[in-house]
Amino acid sequence: MYNPLLDTFIAVADCKSFTKAAEKLFISPTAVMKQMNNLEEHLTVKLTERTPTGVRLTPAGEVIYRDAKFMIDYSQKSVAAAKAKTKEYDTTFCVGTSLLNPAKPFMDLWYKLNHNFPDYKLHLVPFEDNHEGILSEIKGLGEKFDFLIGVCDSKAWLSFCSFLPLGRYKKMIAVSREHRLANKKLVEISDLYGETLMMVKKGDSGVNDFIRNDLETNHPQIKIEDTPHFYDMSVFNRCAETGNVLLTIECWQDVHPGLVSIPVNWDYSIPYGLLYSLNAEEDILRFVEKVEELL
Repeated sequence: MYNPLLDTFIAVADCKSFTKAAEKLFISPTAVMKQMNNLEEHLTVKLTERTPTGVRLTPAGEVIYRDAKFMIDYSQKSVAAAKAKTKEYDTTFCVGTSLLNPAKPFMDLWYKLNHNFPDYKLHLVPFEDNHEGILSEIKGLGEKFDFLIGVCDSKAWLSFCSFLPLGRYKKMIAVSREHRLANKKLVEISDLYGETLMMVKKGDSGVNDFIRNDLETNHPQIKIEDTPHFYDMSVFNRCAETGNVLLTIECWQDVHPGLVSIPVNWDYSIPYGLLYSLNAEEDILRFVEKVEELL
C-alpha cells in the first residue's frame, strides 16, 4: 500500500550512507542511489544531501522520515486486518432466508453438524419472495449466498442449482378466516367442490402438474385458477381478498395472518431440501456430504 522506496529511504537515513544502506538491503550502492532519485522525483522534494561525514536528511527529508515509519506500520496493520477479514469471509457460510424460504431448517442442520466446521460462522442473507425475481436469487447461489433451504420441484430452479432432498412437506389448503371451511380440522376433497382452488400454472412442477391432473380428472367439481409458477405475498393476498382456496404447504401456515391453513385428506406432498451452486466450492460440497451422512 505504501511506496516500497520508503524502505530504501529509511535505510539510508538510519545508516547515513548509501553504501551501508546497500549492504543492509543486499543491493548495490548504485541501486540505492537510483531508488532514492526515483523517490525524490516521485515526491518532487529533495530528501538527502551529501556531507563530508556522510548522508544527512534535508528538512523535507526529516518530515518524511518522521512519518514514513508510521505509514509503513499502518499499512502493514491494514493489510494484516484485510487478510484476517478475507479469512473470516472464507470461513463463513452465507444462508439465504425469506418469508417462504426461512433459514430455520438450515439452522437445525447446522447445530447437528457444526462440530465438523469449527472455524466457520453463519451469516443470514435476506431476500424477497418475488415471483418475477426469484430466479435471479436462485442464480445468486454461490455468489450472494452459499445455501438456501426451500421447497424445490421447479424445473427452472433446478436448471440453476444443485438440490439435496431433505424430506417432503404435506400439501394443505389455506382459506380466509371468514371462509366456510375455516373452522374445519380436516378437509375432504369433496369439501372443495364448488370452490376455486388457486395453484401454480402448468409446466414447471411435476408434483403440482400431477395434482392438477388428478383433480381435473377425478374432481372436476373443483375450479382451478392459475397462479404464477412461484408464490409470493401477492398470491396469499389474493386468496385472502377473493375468498378462494389456496393450495399451500405445511411450512407456510403462518405466512399470512388473514389465512388459516387446513390439512386435507389426501396424500399430496412436495420435496424440500438444500439448494447450492452448480459450481460449489470445496467447503460447500463438504458440508453437503456431511448432510448426506446425517440423513
